[in-house]
Amino acid sequence: MEITWTDFTKIEMRVGTILTAEVFEEVRNPAYKMTIDFGEFGIKKTSAQITELYQPEDLIGNQIVAVVNFPPKQIANMMSECLVLGGVEGKRVTIIQPAQKVQNGTRIG
Repeated sequence: MEITWTDFTKIEMRVGTILTAEVFEEVRNPAYKMTIDFGEFGIKKTSAQITELYQPEDLIGNQIVAVVNFPPKQIANMMSECLVLGGVEGKRVTIIQPAQKVQNGTRIG
C-alpha cells in the first residue's frame, strides 16, 4: 500500500534516550517496560518485546527511535505512550538507533 508524502509527514519519529528498563511481568509475551526521554517532547513510557537480544541493564542510556504521536494504548497495567521502532525477524527485534549521539527529540524524516 502506498502512502502520500503528507501521510508520512504526520508520523512523528523522534530520538530518545532510555532512562529505565525492567522486565514487564504483567504481560503475556516477554517484554520490557521503559521510560524514554524525548527532550522537549517529554518523558514517555512504553513496553517493547525486545527480550531476545537485549537485557534491561544494557538498554539504559542508549538512544532509540520511536513514534511519539500515537494515542496512548493500555498494555496490561500501563499506558504506552510511544512505539519503539526496530527490525523484526520472528521474535528477534533489533532496535533502531542513531549511529551517533544526537539531541533527544531530534526528528527522523
